[in-house]
Formats: sequence, structure tokens, C-alpha cells
Amino acid sequence: MIHPAFFGYGSLVNRATHDHDPAVPAELTGWRRVWRHTSARPVAYLSVEPAAGVTIAGLVAAVPGDDWAALDAREHAYDRVDLRAETISAEAGWARSVSLYAVREANLPSTHHPVLLSYIDVVVQGFLREFGPTGAASFFDTTAGWEAPILDDRAAPRYPRHQRLTGAERDTVDDGLARVGAGVIRL
Repeated sequence: MIHPAFFGYGSLVNRATHDHDPAVPAELTGWRRVWRHTSARPVAYLSVEPAAGVTIAGLVAAVPGDDWAALDAREHAYDRVDLRAETISAEAGWARSVSLYAVREANLPSTHHPVLLSYIDVVVQGFLREFGPTGAASFFDTTAGWEAPILDDRAAPRYPRHQRLTGAERDTVDDGLARVGAGVIRL
């Protein structure tokens, strides 16, 4: 069956956060991840912006029956953007079209609107599961804005779809943050 699909590049890479199936690993050319804050949310989240020569990994997942309502509600601070077929590398013959979500505002994170560590944990866990350690390292390398303040909320996660991490997964997150020079604010 043919379905429309979305390209997940952050938390949507983590299959534990959604039930969209089928889903396959993919690459998107001409875009990069960025940390952004919007007035629609109290904390910063990942978005994407056009970037020549950059390729990011993610997940292409089906939206059966064109039922975008739940996904649009989840991504309410984002606009859904249709992608050109030549920008996506995926074996998803069931995908009629592919869209992604991009933040409509370009505000930078701040101490009043930080990135949640529990959110980063979910994203990196997804990258580890889909692409292994190399994919997780690539996530850090192909994301801009690591100077954003990151709030350590692991003890009391604020991200609504937070996941339990293994010690190795937590170490991968912490090592990646240290490698890109990200600053973590303790509660």
C-alpha cells in the first residue's frame, strides 16, 4: 500500500516515541539540524534549515490513510514541508511523498528556553538504535547550535516522550555533548 510519509530527524528517529509503520532509515541532502525555540513551547527543540552540501540521517515513516492529525498535533510548533524526492535516500517504495517538520520561528535557545537533556537522550537513543555509534556521532556533527544551554532534567524528565537509557546510551550522549563543547546546566 502507498502512503504519504514523514522524514524524522530528531525524536521521531526513536521508534519508541511513535507507532508509524512501515519506517526505514534514510538520508536527507541539503538540510541540517539546528536548535530553535518557538513561542509555542517553553523549551527549545530541533528543527532543520536548508544547508548546501550537508546530508543528515533520519527515518522515513508512513502516515497511513493520510491521517496527519496526531502527528500534526505532536509537532504543533512546526510547519509541515513537502520534500523533493531527489533529496531523500531511502528504500521506501511505499512512500507516495515525504514531508518534514520545520520550526516556523528562528529564535535561538536561551537560559529561559533551554534544550532538555531528556530530549537529547531520546534523540541519541534513536540514532544509536537505527545507525549505531557512528550514526549517533554523526547526529552531533550535523547539528548546529550546541552553544545552546542544555538543562539536565534526567532526574525529573520534562520531555513528554522521555525514555529510559542504558548506561552505555547515557555515556554516548554525555561523550557527544562533551565532544561538541555543549554546556549542561544542572538543576
